[in-house]
Amino acid sequence: MTIRDLIPWGRNNGHSTPTVFNEGRDPFLSLHREVNRLFDDVFRGFGVGLPSLNGGAGFGNVWPSVEISDHDQEIKVTAEVPGMDEKDIEVLLNDGVLTLRGEKRSEIEDKERQFSERHYGRFERRIPLSYEVEEDKVDAQFKNGVLTVVLPKSEKAHSRMKRITIRH
Repeated sequence: MTIRDLIPWGRNNGHSTPTVFNEGRDPFLSLHREVNRLFDDVFRGFGVGLPSLNGGAGFGNVWPSVEISDHDQEIKVTAEVPGMDEKDIEVLLNDGVLTLRGEKRSEIEDKERQFSERHYGRFERRIPLSYEVEEDKVDAQFKNGVLTVVLPKSEKAHSRMKRITIRH
């Protein structure tokens, strides 16, 4: 048996390659492979990979998805929160950490729902900022399910950056 046989994502679509051990002789190995195959089938059925290992609940990426861009004068954070209103979202800035918090509620009762791939519930994304920002000039806008937060860098943040010359 190789280590690759124990790793579920190292197999070819759930079909493992034969090993030197006979699965009929080792019931635990057979059970292990069958459980891995079942998990692979479940995750493949949702159309996603393995659950997020970065602390988020659910499958795939932590919700909401964010995009962070670092420009000369500002940091721009964009978050996709489809199906929500700005009143359902809270934006906080504390000790160099931007926090996006909110809750998306279902429009219908659970008893009426037959199938859903939509995300519901509370979320909180904490984004550590690598620069000091001018807190009184931070701007947040919400349009078409996209939240955009612009955080202007402080003068101190600009002075902390130092270009270092490379010698031959």
